[in-house]
Amino acid sequence: MQNIENIIFDYGNVIFNIDFARAHRAFTELGVNDVEKIFAHTAQSELFDAFDMGKVSAAEFRDGIRKLSGKSDLTDEQIDQAWNALLIGVPQGNHELLLQVKDRYRAFLLSNNNEIHYQWIMQYLKNEYGLEDNSIFFEQDYYSHLMGMRKPNRDIFEYVLERHNLKPESTLFIDDSPQHIATAQTLGLQTELMKAPDTIQALLKRKGIVR
Repeated sequence: MQNIENIIFDYGNVIFNIDFARAHRAFTELGVNDVEKIFAHTAQSELFDAFDMGKVSAAEFRDGIRKLSGKSDLTDEQIDQAWNALLIGVPQGNHELLLQVKDRYRAFLLSNNNEIHYQWIMQYLKNEYGLEDNSIFFEQDYYSHLMGMRKPNRDIFEYVLERHNLKPESTLFIDDSPQHIATAQTLGLQTELMKAPDTIQALLKRKGIVR
């Protein structure tokens, strides 16, 4: 890893902890069968992809869950609680770490997100940290549902690189999804795949990016 000038961070399980198993259990309890086949870490159904890209609204997403579950009487609140079950929070020290990184590098956030999770996360940041959003930690923070694009598609990476005139060879991309890493590598970015129990704090210290 040489000549790093820019760092693009994923959010889930890089900065903010999530647990897919919690959402799987919650959806199963709602009556969604084979939930791992429609929503998982490495792949998901068209409904979830479309929601990530803002192509369906929160209301349309909830209706899609009702259809998948065969339970038309599920309330919006029940669906939101199940969908948000995977969201845990920011480990202690991660925000301070991001401020260190921003002092030394051009830092960006590139997150696959959606309307329901985004609202929950923004409220969490306000309640727990007094923050309105993540913008303090990055030159720019990007969310798929606000861009109409999502990882692992090339266009979302190309957009960020071109908009900010980032050279791929001097840009480090950190993500927990192998399919996202694979696309970044085809574009010439340096990459690091986050795997539990590794943490972003430990990884950046090993690489000499922070002290």
